[in-house]
Amino acid sequence: MTETSAPSDPLVLFSAWFAAAAAELAEPNAMILATASAGGAPSARTVLLKGYGPDGFRFFTNFTSRKARDLDENPRAALVFPWHPMYRQVRIEGAVEGLSEEESAAYFRTRPYGSRLGAWASERQSAVISGRAELVERFAELSRRWPNPANDDELDIVPLPGFWGGYRVVPEAIEFWQGRRDRLHDRIAYERGPGAGAEHSWRRSRLSP
Repeated sequence: MTETSAPSDPLVLFSAWFAAAAAELAEPNAMILATASAGGAPSARTVLLKGYGPDGFRFFTNFTSRKARDLDENPRAALVFPWHPMYRQVRIEGAVEGLSEEESAAYFRTRPYGSRLGAWASERQSAVISGRAELVERFAELSRRWPNPANDDELDIVPLPGFWGGYRVVPEAIEFWQGRRDRLHDRIAYERGPGAGAEHSWRRSRLSP
């Protein structure tokens, strides 16, 4: 991988790498999301990528979670796609924006019944609970409130929770890391420049391993 052969648009390269990861890995969309509080306390966890494009990389979560609280205080984040079996990783940094309720609802409608109830059952995400039994009981209560529909067309019986929705990380820097022999790894970095949306809006360079 060379800086001259890499495409001028990093999303083109990300799409190619993501497709290759999808062909080999069980969950290629698993990514590390790192956030920090207003005081600078870092926190990281694994979440799932649920779409990407020129507007950013999207994921969904509970608004009461620590990650959401961090993003309220400090709307910036870093992502890492750790595709270890392929000796590849992608690092992304940028500002974070909340998705609209319409965008969140559109994605929520694609989730299976159990996952929809699960979002409701974990209403107080990251809060201390008495035990797993409390969670199981809450799930059972919700399943009685919204019984499993006979077909997918009736899944909207489980509505979008008001405490749940999506974010997008708008990339300002993207780095592609390819492992090589003798630790002479390839690292191709892109930084966003002026003229967003145009090919020349990204500056491309090689980093020392």
